[in-house]
Parts: sequence; structure tokens; C-alpha cells
Amino acid sequence: MNRIFIALVTCLTLIALCWPYSAKADNEEQGKGKVSKIMQEKLKSSQKILEAIALADYDKIGRSAAELIQLTKMEEWYVLKTPRYETHSNEFVRASELVIQKAKAKNLDGVTLAYFELTMSCVRCHQYVREVRDASLPSGLVVAKRPGFRIGLSHNVKYHFLFVRRLTSNHQLVVGQ
Repeated sequence: MNRIFIALVTCLTLIALCWPYSAKADNEEQGKGKVSKIMQEKLKSSQKILEAIALADYDKIGRSAAELIQLTKMEEWYVLKTPRYETHSNEFVRASELVIQKAKAKNLDGVTLAYFELTMSCVRCHQYVREVRDASLPSGLVVAKRPGFRIGLSHNVKYHFLFVRRLTSNHQLVVGQ
């Protein structure tokens, strides 16, 4: 009887600990849809710039860079409310403006270098966002991002949080009990 009670309390505690994180993950999933659309638009505009650079189409370069600047004005663009994220976003806008400036001057080498800086600003920002998201997990918790992975808590939860006891030498998780 005592073992059943302890097992029940342990299961309920585990569910209580995981529940807020799964609800947060569901809310983040909804917000990610809008951000994902913006990122797809950003990618398309960036690809248009690269294509226009190859064709030396300065008008298309300018229009595509202006599209990128417009994307930064959308509310969904700001996925983090931190000074460093704002710095990355400002670098992106400055690089886009430089692309436009060099396109107006019909300076293909300048456009190419500005486009490279634009790309690097994207890479640095995405790296920062990943770092912040990885660091935001509570200590000892890991997200299992495999669809359909179940630990018996809920069939609707897309991400399950497991307490990690240790990592083996070949990087396999050993789940605490």
C-alpha cells in the first residue's frame, strides 16, 4: 500500500513538473507559425538578392533588400525582447540599407560584400536565438524533439521533458527515476 502511494505521488509530481513546460511548448508552436512565415519570406528575398547579384539587376537588388527591411517592421520579427537581439536586428537593417545604397551606386562588388554582411548578420542572430532558447531550459531538463516519443504522460504533448541523470560516453541519455 505504501509503495503504491509513493509511486502515485511520484507520477503526479512528474506530471505537475512537466505540464507547464508542455503548455509553453504548445504556445510557442503557435507563435512559431508566424515567425516561420516571416523567416521563409526573408529567405525568399535573400535568394532574390543573390539571383539579382548574379544578373547584375540593381533594381531587383534594391527592391528585395527593401522587402527585408519591411519584414523587420512586423511585430512577429521580434522573437526575443533583449538588447542583444535588438542589436542583431539593427545590424540586419543596416546591412540591408547598405545593399540598397550599393545597388543605387551600381557597385556590384559593394553589393556583394554588403550581401555577405547581411548573411552574416542572419547567421549571428540565429546563433544567438538558439543559445538563448537552449539556455532557457531549467537545469537537469532536456527536450526530446522526436515526434511520437512517449513516456506515458500525454499523447498530445509534442515535446517531453526528461530529467537527465547523466550522459554516457557515446552521448546517450540515461533518464533519472
